[in-house]
Amino acid sequence: EVQLQASGGGLVQAGGSLRLSCRASGFTSDDYAIGWFRQAPGKERERVSSISIRDGNTYYEDSMKGRFTISRDNAKNTVYLQMNSLKPEDTAVYYCAADTSYPGCLTGYLEHWGEGTQVTVSS
Repeated sequence: EVQLQASGGGLVQAGGSLRLSCRASGFTSDDYAIGWFRQAPGKERERVSSISIRDGNTYYEDSMKGRFTISRDNAKNTVYLQMNSLKPEDTAVYYCAADTSYPGCLTGYLEHWGEGTQVTVSS
């Protein structure tokens, strides 16, 4: 069974940094993609970044470029999201999800979801 677990959230001041982790398990091959999403109260869920586990290709939403970095450690079955220069508007629950149907497409539908981790940025 595919399982995803996000962790690393917390409370930080504006301008600070935080690294989130997504631990993945239950995959039968490395041919899948992991995406980070976030959802703030009263707002729709939005994509943050995605990465291909097999080849390391990445995708970033424009508003995240230069501040957020996605990476993978395949030996640990973990994907990271390094968040720098955090702003209060980054406050949200952050989720990781997996795409096993079209892993080469980093902006497509992701069918496996894990529990989120809360990120709060104070001003």
